[in-house]
Amino acid sequence: MAIRPTTDTARCGPCAQWRDGDGPLIREILNRVGDKWSILVIGTLSTTPMRYSDLHAAIPGLSQRMLTLTLRQLQRDGLVDRVAYAEVPPRVEYSLTPLGETLLDTVSSLAQWALDHRDEIETNRASFDAATG
Repeated sequence: MAIRPTTDTARCGPCAQWRDGDGPLIREILNRVGDKWSILVIGTLSTTPMRYSDLHAAIPGLSQRMLTLTLRQLQRDGLVDRVAYAEVPPRVEYSLTPLGETLLDTVSSLAQWALDHRDEIETNRASFDAATG
C-alpha cells in the first residue's frame, strides 16, 4: 500500500527551508541553472567576456538555437550580461553578471564531480543495461 503525502507530512531536506508557495519558483530557478547548457555557458564565461561565435565554438554539441535560447534565459534571470558595441561590423559580447559569478564555485564543483565519477557511472550504466536489457 502506497503512502500518500498529506498536508500534515513534514518536509525534510532542502524542502524544509522553503516557505509555502516557494516550491514552483525554486524548481524553476534550479531548472535554469541546472540545465546542461546553462552550466556549460556559465562555466565557459567564467574567465572572460566572449562573442557569440567564440562561445558557440567553445561548447561542443551546442546548437546556435540552443545557445541563443540559453543566453536569453540567463540574461532574463540576471546571470549573463549582453553588451552590444556600436562598431562596424557590430560586436556583441556576453559576460557573467556579479550574480552569475556567484554560481561559479557550484558549477565548477558539479563539473568536477562528473569528471571524477564518469568511469564509475559508465560502469554502473553498462551493468544496469546488461541486467535489464
